[in-house]
Amino acid sequence: MELTVDELAARAGVTVRTVRFYAGRGLLPPPRLRGRTGLYGADHLARLELVRELQSLGLTLASIEKHLKRIPLDAPAEDLALQRALLSPWAPERPEDLDRHELDRRAGRHLDDETVERLEALGVVERISADAVRVISPALLGISAELAELPMPLDTLIASHDAVDRHTTALAAELQQVFQDSVVRPYREGGRAPEERERLMEMAGKLKPLMIQSLVTSFQRAVDKAIRRSVPD
Repeated sequence: MELTVDELAARAGVTVRTVRFYAGRGLLPPPRLRGRTGLYGADHLARLELVRELQSLGLTLASIEKHLKRIPLDAPAEDLALQRALLSPWAPERPEDLDRHELDRRAGRHLDDETVERLEALGVVERISADAVRVISPALLGISAELAELPMPLDTLIASHDAVDRHTTALAAELQQVFQDSVVRPYREGGRAPEERERLMEMAGKLKPLMIQSLVTSFQRAVDKAIRRSVPD
């Protein structure tokens, strides 16, 4: 693969200015020169795609730079693709800006001002104007709207939301560490065999939905146990 800077930017979905900026910060290795023309390869494209994946996770540019410093500039595209594959299933949804009409359509119901205010208090939406909001997690909009419309004190909803967020954040961090220690580290220490790389990439794509399904089932069982413990014999 030999791409000019314009072709590389188009393939990566960024501007030429962004490519030059990243190169200036040391996030991309220098291009191969043919006369005065810089030519970029698959490794440059894979590194750009990895940067975008890290951005989608909410990492700052300084954090991305720190992460990429641990990856040699001559790392092959295959290794960079593996890095991205391990991140992609866990990347959060990107927020969407919606007007009130589209917000109602996405939620499947009309959301009055009080419900929108409750959603904002729960951190599900942010107001960006009188007639538009930013939805932080579009996939959670429907269920969050149903929760917000329950005749329940807002403080109760916020406390419940905070409890879920606190425990799921800790659980995700622990599971990610287990995966790194028991799967990724042995792969790296074992010499990064190509067949192992393919196995890792396939596993990463399947892991998230299976873990979410397992988590939901386990939580249902835990709720049932908590209810039984709270009911007198």
